[in-house]
Amino acid sequence: MNRAAPRTVQRTAVHALLLTLFISTLAPVASFGQQRSNRTSAGKSGAALPAFRRDAEVARMLAEIDARNIERTIRKLVSFGTRNTLSEQDNPARGIGAARDWIYNEFLKMRADSGGRLRVEKQTYKQEKAPRVPQETMITNLVAWLPGEQAESEHRIYVVSGHYDSMCSSPTDEKCDAPGANDDASGVAAVLEMARVMSKRKFDASIIFMAVAGEEQSLLGSTYFAQQAKEKSLNVEAMLDNDIVGNTLSMNGVRDRRTLRVFSEGVPTNETEAEANVRRGVGGENDSASRQLARFVKQAGEAYVPGMTVSMVYRRDRYLRGGDHIPFLERGYPAVRFTEPSENYNHQHQNVRIENGVQFGDLPEFVDFGYIAQVARINAACLATLALAPALPRNVGLVTKRLTNDTDLQWDANSEPDLQGYEIVWRETTSPVWTNARAVGKVTSYTLAGMSKDNYFFGVRAVDRDGNRSPVSFPRPVR
Repeated sequence: MNRAAPRTVQRTAVHALLLTLFISTLAPVASFGQQRSNRTSAGKSGAALPAFRRDAEVARMLAEIDARNIERTIRKLVSFGTRNTLSEQDNPARGIGAARDWIYNEFLKMRADSGGRLRVEKQTYKQEKAPRVPQETMITNLVAWLPGEQAESEHRIYVVSGHYDSMCSSPTDEKCDAPGANDDASGVAAVLEMARVMSKRKFDASIIFMAVAGEEQSLLGSTYFAQQAKEKSLNVEAMLDNDIVGNTLSMNGVRDRRTLRVFSEGVPTNETEAEANVRRGVGGENDSASRQLARFVKQAGEAYVPGMTVSMVYRRDRYLRGGDHIPFLERGYPAVRFTEPSENYNHQHQNVRIENGVQFGDLPEFVDFGYIAQVARINAACLATLALAPALPRNVGLVTKRLTNDTDLQWDANSEPDLQGYEIVWRETTSPVWTNARAVGKVTSYTLAGMSKDNYFFGVRAVDRDGNRSPVSFPRPVR
């Protein structure tokens, strides 16, 4: 958010309480290795996890998200008849090319409204023949990059995506009508609406808004983007995939407009055998970077969008399905997938038809535009908070040089000029979420006396002077 704008909310009472608790519990400084360490006899009596800080300007931004714009986008995308990746690319009224050009022009309008800061491009490549690509095909991703304003953070990137291609029952049928209102015009509409309201503002870190093609042909567009990011050594700290986020009426007739699922993997897709050996030895199956991102999403989303529940699903994706977050996971980037609470398979990957009085096909009448607006707000709240907060601490280690009932942690110093310090968080090993936190100041090591590393999971997160907190970094054992 624009740092020049006045802050309605500065330090909260909770933050002040944490600071007081920190000062009152410090013991004389001890040391381990070459690091200086603060020491506390916390035992089990640490402070509860502080409430998520709500920024007044972020809240105002979320209020600008408009379900009418989302409906307009979805109906426009449906109007192109089909958006199959193999369909026409030079017809101005029908096919993937018409959809591509319309989305691109929408991003260009936002660039003008951003004062030229939003960088818009068509990322195009030639896809060779593949199982779902019977002939060479040009695939184009639409990318809108909002650069960060803080020199120390501008190379830190957060990506949010939806796929604009669609399909009928067959992924290679480029002629049939494939409206794709929910799968995935809903995700694209959410991304465009986020870009519209967020590109007018300034953030410390960079945000990429993206609509990709080739998803139904086996995640081709997102794979190309993720591979290019890897080859260019882009620092993608999080990727949010919005795919099938528009239906609220399940096949059993129950409507749920208050729940959004977020899928996150536990064991990293790109884990090496050496990393697996460490994980098996100390735990951590529930503490991948993507799992920490999901916890962050739940905190931010539920804090900013009252009445909505972000339901964490501890899986990479649904059974027999996959989304555009997976290519990012394969290359070591933290990524999660958003999906509606209960899918209706009559309206996914179906030719439009009526059979035995049942309407099949992914049509706009089965999409809840107000719900998608809530999904967009959850995404935007998470993106804004991530892009305003410090980077997550690097090289966090749990020191195992000595057998002790204390826990020694160390990490690298952050470089942000507005860094306030760090918090140690912990939870019981059976808890799915972090439950306790302790502010430890601007240090790079800390000892929790009387808290055994065998009995808890620990993590470290960075905090800036405005109270914005990074996601949690999970430590690895170091000697």
